[in-house]
Amino acid sequence: MIKPISLFAPAFLFLVLVTNGGSTVGSRDRIYRFNYENVLGTSLEMKFAAVSETQAQKAESATLREIDREAKILSSWDTNSEFSRWTRTLGVVVKVSPELFEVLGMYDRWRERTGGALDASAQAVIQVWKNAADRQSLPSPADLREAVGKVHATHWRLDTAGHTATHLSDTPLVLASFTKSYIMSRAADAAMSTSGVSAAVVNIGGDLVVRGALMETVNIADPKAAAENDPPIAELMIHDRAVATSGDYRRGFEIAGRHYSHIVDPRTGMPADDVISSTVIAADAAEAGALATAFSVMKPEESRNLAQSLPGVEYLLVKKDGERMLSPGWNKFVVPAAPETQIAVLLQPHVTLLPAAAAGNDWNPSMELTIHVELPRPFGFAKRPYLAAWIENPSHQPVRMLALWYRKERYLEDLRSWSRAQQSGQREFASSAASVSGATRGPGMYTIDWDGKDSAGKYVKAGQYTVFLEVAREHGTHQLLRQEFDFAGSPKQISFPPNTEIASASFDYHHR
Repeated sequence: MIKPISLFAPAFLFLVLVTNGGSTVGSRDRIYRFNYENVLGTSLEMKFAAVSETQAQKAESATLREIDREAKILSSWDTNSEFSRWTRTLGVVVKVSPELFEVLGMYDRWRERTGGALDASAQAVIQVWKNAADRQSLPSPADLREAVGKVHATHWRLDTAGHTATHLSDTPLVLASFTKSYIMSRAADAAMSTSGVSAAVVNIGGDLVVRGALMETVNIADPKAAAENDPPIAELMIHDRAVATSGDYRRGFEIAGRHYSHIVDPRTGMPADDVISSTVIAADAAEAGALATAFSVMKPEESRNLAQSLPGVEYLLVKKDGERMLSPGWNKFVVPAAPETQIAVLLQPHVTLLPAAAAGNDWNPSMELTIHVELPRPFGFAKRPYLAAWIENPSHQPVRMLALWYRKERYLEDLRSWSRAQQSGQREFASSAASVSGATRGPGMYTIDWDGKDSAGKYVKAGQYTVFLEVAREHGTHQLLRQEFDFAGSPKQISFPPNTEIASASFDYHHR
């Protein structure tokens, strides 16, 4: 999951001290960020510590090239990828690339280690549930039995000596789960090979890897409150490790008004809905990705036993009743409640909070505003535009900044209405510039919440306010959505027609 740079956080930070005895970024290095959409079916954030923007851009290019190269081999959705072409063979011995051979071998090993909970042929079961959602009726027991039977078949045979793979079944296969993490790890390696780059963080859809001289703050998304600006359920400090999260709270099937998880148990054919979020920390990115998916399927005691057999693996499981289950070593990565001086970060410009709300608080705490926004999906990788979302009172004064996404501070003026709103010189500030690990989102799909509080954390007086959503590109197109709401009234939803930079958007005032 890509974390927006929120609420006036500066584009570049100098990390001068890190906790837990981790490595420091060089005094000449700056942190450079790059955000893309439509990458492996989700969003991409890259963060590099580099001596110059030029070197960071070289690392950016190297990362994108490696992701593109790997996708042309392993993608299940590109009909021209090597994997897709191989699946169209049957009973034919095919010499395959080292990457495809390695990934197929990893699926064999993880299928065995998880007792079948992780299986590339789970797509047979998923397709049954997709068909059921299309016709809005539950799948029949016979359809599920047939799908599970297909899962139990042998789907390929590998020959190590000849480096060949023979496709053996007609069961649909998808290289999901850890394949994204596998690609991400190799992309981070490509970035680190760039001269002048001392650290890299590559985050694809909420799974991330941290490499080099950087102790990265990683927030774990709350599966029960997963908007971009919602508080995380955990804050971690990660160095030279990977973090992966799997969960059912962003995708799934709706049948007759009920949500069913898109994560299925290929052993039973049923959606896996007991564990709604699984986060795994591991030295190896593919291992973290595989276990995060498997732990969403397996019973918690099965997950515990498997994790104990794998050195250096820690996890956090969240069950649907809210119970959290931690591995014994999880807390050693959790940021303790400690003075902020443990991490010294130079922040510019100096910022102050907006004034607190006036007395007479009568906001209904059971209500909230949710902004849904979907960015367009052009063909290929696309840079994410700048975006600002905020609330103004009837006097046109900002009450609360909800999100500010940008890369270069000098282009913030392209957000013209946002810039106008900040001319008073008082800027709201949120210090988090952390990476975020969460369930995979669709490309360009985001939610932002307002709980009715001002920048000081106090509920505002209910009444008329204006909601703003502004999107712009560096010296490019510009779009502004604004809508007055009576936040003392009944629930209300406003949807907006698509425009150049916004594929869809809605402002939804509703009960929590």
